[in-house]
Amino acid sequence: MTDVIRITVTKTAGSVPRDAGTQMLVFAERTEGTIGGGTLEWEAMAEARRMLRDGRTSHEARIPLGPALGQCCGGAVSLTWEVAEELTKPAPRPVWIYGAGHVGRAIVNVMQPMPDFSVTWVDTHADRFPQTDVTTLVAADPARAVKHAPANADHLILTYSHEIDLALCHAVLSHDFNSAGLIGSATKWARFKGRLAALGHTHAQISRIACPIGDPSLGKHPSAIALGVATAMIKPQASLKKDRTG
Repeated sequence: MTDVIRITVTKTAGSVPRDAGTQMLVFAERTEGTIGGGTLEWEAMAEARRMLRDGRTSHEARIPLGPALGQCCGGAVSLTWEVAEELTKPAPRPVWIYGAGHVGRAIVNVMQPMPDFSVTWVDTHADRFPQTDVTTLVAADPARAVKHAPANADHLILTYSHEIDLALCHAVLSHDFNSAGLIGSATKWARFKGRLAALGHTHAQISRIACPIGDPSLGKHPSAIALGVATAMIKPQASLKKDRTG
């Protein structure tokens, strides 16, 4: 007998409650997860429980939210129903953060609870890290750790030393990466661009590093910087650079 049905949003068009890939599990007397609530979810759950009763193992449908359900979203959602024991979790996006100071801690506090990200936190001394659930890496020379990062990683450079920051920028630009951000002022970045160019990096390569990071309009408090960074990274086609993909 079928015990649980997994509902997956497979395709969306227009304004809809959740993105494609969103899932939920429906049991006879409980649920896990959500595909956005409202009438869409209620009707999808009802279909899943009919499947449980009838012993059916799969179903799919395209649902126009306005005409079919009277929802004001106005878009359309394609759903699949299938027998499954658990939710499918996509591989989390790797984020490497260098520096366990105030800004580094604030960013980790914001990013760590997000299931779509996997944080690796690098610093020179173990006692600089607070108690945390993310992966920590102690490296006397943080720049040497960059080669161990996945090629699709996002890098955030926030250490206590300009020399370490520069070495990290050089290492990141010498390695495949998705995006990179450096904390600093316009003056710091102007100097870094000249030094990175002297190290052999082209203008196009150097411009892939975002500096400053975050949203300056939010202020310079570590929590404000963290919010700006996180907001930039969770947007579709996210980049640490405003209005530019990495």
